[in-house]
Amino acid sequence: MAAMKTRRVVPLTAFAAAALLLTACSSNVAEGTATTASPSASAVERTVVPSPPADPQPEVIWPLTGVDATEANEDLLARPALSIKIENSAAARPQQNLVNADVVFEEYVESGISRLVAVYHSDVPETLGPIRSMRPMDKNIMGSFEGPLIFSGAQGRFINQTASTGQEMIAQDTGGYGFYRTSNRAAPHNLYGTPEDFFAQTDATTPPQQFEYAYPAEESNVVTGGTTASAIDIHMSQYSNPSWDFDGEVWQRSEGGSPHVQDDGTQLYADNVIVLRVDVEYTGRSGGSSVPETMLAGRDGTGFAVVGDAYQEITWSKAGQFDPYVLKNTDGEVVQLIPGKTWVELVPQSGVSDNPTVNIS
Repeated sequence: MAAMKTRRVVPLTAFAAAALLLTACSSNVAEGTATTASPSASAVERTVVPSPPADPQPEVIWPLTGVDATEANEDLLARPALSIKIENSAAARPQQNLVNADVVFEEYVESGISRLVAVYHSDVPETLGPIRSMRPMDKNIMGSFEGPLIFSGAQGRFINQTASTGQEMIAQDTGGYGFYRTSNRAAPHNLYGTPEDFFAQTDATTPPQQFEYAYPAEESNVVTGGTTASAIDIHMSQYSNPSWDFDGEVWQRSEGGSPHVQDDGTQLYADNVIVLRVDVEYTGRSGGSSVPETMLAGRDGTGFAVVGDAYQEITWSKAGQFDPYVLKNTDGEVVQLIPGKTWVELVPQSGVSDNPTVNIS
């Protein structure tokens, strides 16, 4: 919505007022009447000058959503982003408080099951889960967010590789705390966490902005230059078939044709859905079982940006583990998202036998 313009009244200058008075006096003298005249209302008609429109971009935003944060608590803005491994197998659903995450990445793991890296910053719940193990690509998925990677369990070589890069980790099996198990599910699908305990174990601070946002939202270059869309269907494997449907405001998520809800019944949703086509390579068995690794650091590729009710083909790149994702449209412009939650679907284009597909309509 365009900002309402204000009206600024500019009074007559002293010089202009004097000139009017002099004119009036001269006229009376010419008629032989020495009187002092007051300027008429029409003579001093005021000039209305509109002020420039207000800048639609907020002075302060939540860096991972682009949402207005001008009235947010400074201590909350200064806290780090928590990147947490969340299980997404059938046995793990429904998850707890996944809808609170600012950004969620979906990755391909063994047998084509998907796992999630959920990044929390602006809206952090008291508890969340279920939390599961780390994979070798996780450090590259979330490295640019600059906060801790939180998980439970991993092959020793993957923990050592991640630690060697300087990536901070908080894990149940490496001495981290804030993890607990519930009695309503069987292990290993019953491990949950308390974010306040995770914050207490890190010195990291507010994450850098990750994506470009449009203000106002309807001027996003995807919205103005894209193709109208109402559905996204993704086939990763026989175990992972996420889909998204636009309800007129946001993208509602489903799994296998059924609404993907969390444990309080809320359906998961996103304002932006980014699809990155990625290469997958298996790690080999040296030091442990071979697992699929999504290749991101130092790589690039193609994909789609779905923003509002429109989508565009894009290219993506990520220079290194701690570098941000760079998303550009076919005109070479940086993709503009709308402020809100973003899901990033990392869909394999090579290296797996499931023949993953993406259909947007």
